[in-house]
Amino acid sequence: MSDRDEVPEATDVPDDTVPLPVASARAAGGPVGWEADVVLKDGTVAHLRPIGPDDADGIRDFHSKQSPESIYLRFFAPVREISERDLHRFTHVDHHDRVALVATLDNVIIGIGRFDRIDAASAEVAFNISDHFQGKGIGSVLLEHLAAIAQEVGVTRFTAEVLPQNRKMLMVFKEAGYEVASHLEDGVVEVGFDVLPTDKSKAVQLSREHRAESRSMTTILFPGRVAIIGVSRRPDGVGALVMRNIVAAGFVGELYPIHKEADSIQGVAAFRSIGDAPGPVDLAVIVVPPDEALGIVKECGRAGVRALLVLSSGFAEAGDEGVKLQNKLRRRARRAGMRVVGPNSFGLINNDPKVRLNASLAQVIPDAGRLGLFAQSGALGIAVLASAARRGLGISVFASAGNRVDVSGNDLMQYWIDDQETDTVGLYLESMGNPRKFSRIARQLAMVKPVVVVSSGVSSFAAPAGHRTRTTNVPPGAFRALLRQAGVIRVENIHQLFDVAQLTLHQPLPRGDRVAIVGNSDALGSISASACVSWGLKVTHGPVSLLPQASAEEFSTALESAFADPQVDSVVASFIPAVGASDEDVSAAVAGVVARHEKPCVATFVGVRGIDKWLDYSQVDGVARSVPAYELPEDGIRALNAVTKYAQWRARDRGTPVAPVGVDRAQAEGLIDRILDESPEGRVLTRDETEALLGAYGMRLWPATPVSDAASAVAAADVLTYPVILKSTSPVVRHQPGIVGVRSDLTDAESVLDAHASLSERLGPLGADRFVVQRMAVPGVSCVLRASEDPLFGPVVSFSVAGPPTDLLGDIAHRIPPLTDVDVNDLIDGVKAVPLLAGHRGAAPVHRAALCDLVARLSVLADDHPELSSVELNPVNAWTGGVDVLGAEITVRPPQLRQDAGRRAMT
Repeated sequence: MSDRDEVPEATDVPDDTVPLPVASARAAGGPVGWEADVVLKDGTVAHLRPIGPDDADGIRDFHSKQSPESIYLRFFAPVREISERDLHRFTHVDHHDRVALVATLDNVIIGIGRFDRIDAASAEVAFNISDHFQGKGIGSVLLEHLAAIAQEVGVTRFTAEVLPQNRKMLMVFKEAGYEVASHLEDGVVEVGFDVLPTDKSKAVQLSREHRAESRSMTTILFPGRVAIIGVSRRPDGVGALVMRNIVAAGFVGELYPIHKEADSIQGVAAFRSIGDAPGPVDLAVIVVPPDEALGIVKECGRAGVRALLVLSSGFAEAGDEGVKLQNKLRRRARRAGMRVVGPNSFGLINNDPKVRLNASLAQVIPDAGRLGLFAQSGALGIAVLASAARRGLGISVFASAGNRVDVSGNDLMQYWIDDQETDTVGLYLESMGNPRKFSRIARQLAMVKPVVVVSSGVSSFAAPAGHRTRTTNVPPGAFRALLRQAGVIRVENIHQLFDVAQLTLHQPLPRGDRVAIVGNSDALGSISASACVSWGLKVTHGPVSLLPQASAEEFSTALESAFADPQVDSVVASFIPAVGASDEDVSAAVAGVVARHEKPCVATFVGVRGIDKWLDYSQVDGVARSVPAYELPEDGIRALNAVTKYAQWRARDRGTPVAPVGVDRAQAEGLIDRILDESPEGRVLTRDETEALLGAYGMRLWPATPVSDAASAVAAADVLTYPVILKSTSPVVRHQPGIVGVRSDLTDAESVLDAHASLSERLGPLGADRFVVQRMAVPGVSCVLRASEDPLFGPVVSFSVAGPPTDLLGDIAHRIPPLTDVDVNDLIDGVKAVPLLAGHRGAAPVHRAALCDLVARLSVLADDHPELSSVELNPVNAWTGGVDVLGAEITVRPPQLRQDAGRRAMT
């Protein structure tokens, strides 16, 4: 069978190329948007793709290796050989009424799933999984992808006939989360279920994804057998350095250096090739020139290696040829079922005593601890590890993704969700390949442990050379909103990351934002109080300033009073060197008081930063902790503020996903499909089309009649009934402050004539004399709601108050669907102009519930339809009695494949 890695069309496609929409892909020869690499239950990788005529030999070979029992369960008969007629029928499908996917490993078919349409809305589904790959979840993955494809082609219900003894297949259906109905008839179990996603089916899918990706990271981080390919006998080589580090760390497993000539390296027996190494290798560390890497990857795949750590550089960061080489490496590794860390990685560290792995370029690493760290580039990996060591912060796991060709921070977060050895996670992100998935996983992780993120953003300037990512059109505020939604703590640099980490690792979370300040310096007390106020914390105790000659007992008494105050949630202790007590005595006094309370404390001791032995203590339950020390009060208070906000996020209600009633998705889909059939490149919708599309989601667009002259304006006003407004539809008017393009409160024909004449005279020279007549709305607050489809983020929903807050000040809030009711309220409250909605200076407050409902409907519309390039509701009149959508503009474009598209797939 041919090696698909060598197909020129595949190898030369850049990784950030957006797959074609299904209709276009079908015309190009096959639905490439249906291809996906997926992580299976055991952590290995399989490739899913549509079946094709050239798969006949592969299916024949697949069938020949199946047991008689499996053949009987699939075909209800002892089919010894598949006939040529059946082979043709199986492999020639139309990708609409008949759809089939194959799961492959190293280009060998290991599973087949298909459905055949019965009528317009239902299809019969069937599966056949290789006997040698049972129990890996292949059937579940195929069902998940077939269900998603079914929705694309208009199928909403699956049926299946299963023999009662085929318990594995019956469990695939029952455990998928759908509402499955089944009954026994003529000795066959007939199964039926709707394939539209349910809350349960979504939860099952995400749970399976989590377990599979976490399992794949466990394989990488806890290898029993490690091979180093590219290690030389020269002590100054990179491979030799990595091997020394692995040996020096006391790696618990077996180590296999691979060398073409040497019998041993550094006293460890060497092997000529990876295939000669005894037993299956869990992790192969590759340190070879980039032009040799592809051959090594192929050898590793044939030898059954489970994962690769590629430290070699010279790939995508080196230019176009390196990009092609990196693409080939990724495809070849995935086709062989292997995960890849790197290339251009700094390495992996796992301080767990069960493995003690230092497969990195770092010769000195922090001690074992409970901080998990992820960084992308090698240089930042060095800085992160060095800073952790200086602070006295121990780490559990460190990983450098390098060019992030496969394994990313998302994978590590999946692992950390369940890792009992990690209490806080720190991520240094230089780019982000899948923000929607990041947000989803980070939110799950942040609900159980703090996640601290250093990121410069997601612009094209932030992504280092070699990182696979899509361009984005969203403003920086959208990225910050995504992090807030996910509950992560965003900081500006590595120092702030560790400022926060040393607090979350050693102190309980604060229960509120009330702070006590205790110290022995009026100046430090004032600085601390000012810093608290600037960060939004409330000083409810102190500042208390002791005399410089105060004793350790007096320090204890003052601190005890602060901790015992019921109006205090956190304590800030700031000290200069004391006259009446030694630094050790003061430190011991602080630690002793903190140990007796479950409130966090941040301390400033001049010249001390990090975790100091004099500030260590043990809680009543025996847990070892320490009071985190900061060189300056502002550093500790900044960290305390960040952790306080995180604690508030974690304690608050998560909300429920918005699900507006009266939504007709089928009507909207039909309209969008018709428009794209007529205009394949997409276009701006007409007003009637806009009204129909919004109406399908329960949003009413107010009528507005275009007029060509004064007479038609009067006629339109007579139909709409007075009072009316006359307004220009030109964007020149909308976006130019000081240019008035509307006349309101027109109560009769004469006033309409006057308004038309006046606006025509003023706007005609600007080419802005295109008008509509509309009924006059009740006075309220004019708002703007937008939804846009971003290549990187997918749908983004924005809210602002119209006018200068939007046009001049950029006071716009963003959120990433799907939204909960809490997210909707946070979106509205996210603008600084929000007091205008609550009855500013005696004005009547707007109908908040109606405004939230409109935002929810827009978010669901955007989330459901990636074809909606942009939706703008402007203006939206919010008033006491409700909200009125007075204007709207919608642009439809052929959809791009979303990064997190509702089916499990590696990016």
